[in-house]
Amino acid sequence: MKRVLERLERAGRAAEDGALVLLLGSMVLLAVLQIVLRQFFDSGIGWADELVKIIVLWLAMVGSIAAARDNRHIRIDVLSHVLPDKLVALTRVLVDLFAAGVCVTLAWQAWRYLQLEIEWQETVLIDTPAWAAHAIVPAAFLLIGYRFLVGSAATVYEMFRGEPLKDAS
Repeated sequence: MKRVLERLERAGRAAEDGALVLLLGSMVLLAVLQIVLRQFFDSGIGWADELVKIIVLWLAMVGSIAAARDNRHIRIDVLSHVLPDKLVALTRVLVDLFAAGVCVTLAWQAWRYLQLEIEWQETVLIDTPAWAAHAIVPAAFLLIGYRFLVGSAATVYEMFRGEPLKDAS
């Protein structure tokens, strides 16, 4: 079972990293193409600016998933410098559980907004349904919430096994 979970983790990590590279590369290429077309040919691609904005959204959300995966998200950890390791672990569990709750709530509200976009039949990029471009928001918050839950469970497991915390400061 552990091997299966490790393979799934590696596959997820590869998919996230690949998506980040693909999104960043396509955004840079499209933006540079737009600049070249405007400066040298007095033209441009009409939908390119909107696509770059959508790519920025996807890049931010996938980057947030990767940050939560690697525990590199914004964390205010003043207490970790003055409290004993066990107490730091306990506060980390509480904070991660709270963050998971916030992320799941945001995912739910983003899902509700997506339903409105489907109902109103909004479009982006000429004729693409807006919900397809914005579907990353609820999905990303759900995955980030999942990462926080897994992280808090791992911290609890480490606390009871007496193992040192992986990222203890």
